[in-house]
Amino acid sequence: MPPQAAKKTPLSIDDYLAGERDAETRHEYLDGEVYAMSEASDRHALIVNALAFALTPHARQRRCQLFTNDMKLRLEVAGATIFYYPDLMIACDPQDSVPYYLTRPRLIAEVLSPGAERIDRREKLLSTISLPSVQEVLLVAQDQPLLELHRRANGWKTELCDQGSLHLDCLDAELAVEQVYADVDWAQG
Repeated sequence: MPPQAAKKTPLSIDDYLAGERDAETRHEYLDGEVYAMSEASDRHALIVNALAFALTPHARQRRCQLFTNDMKLRLEVAGATIFYYPDLMIACDPQDSVPYYLTRPRLIAEVLSPGAERIDRREKLLSTISLPSVQEVLLVAQDQPLLELHRRANGWKTELCDQGSLHLDCLDAELAVEQVYADVDWAQG
């Protein structure tokens, strides 16, 4: 009889959440399995900061809250519990008040990095658009000025913007490409 691999016991949600509070490295959770997140580049961080800087006044005006990097998103997809760390989320539902994660954001933004772009475009995008509260998902290129907005509008529509601005319905605000990339030095690879 061939040796059998030991079955791995899935990590409970409570153990995952407790571990994340003290962890030096953030982990995403996919139905009992945890995956360490890679470090972000300086360009990635500058773009996230610029997004937050541009959108915070609009979020405050609408009495919404804006979260970057360290706030988890909890999803239930096909009977599986998932926790992601989006780069930016905007939450406007006062009932969405668990201290360490959101369940009903309006907007989710991801800055695409070479190692995670495929996952962000497929797995995460499909999961996040399944949330009824999500009105828009913004994917932001890191290697060129390009915003890709997925908007709920009688189904999902996609808008690409590499110059000028695009309108975010969930905040009734314009987001200029120039604002998002204001701190990026394109001469540095």
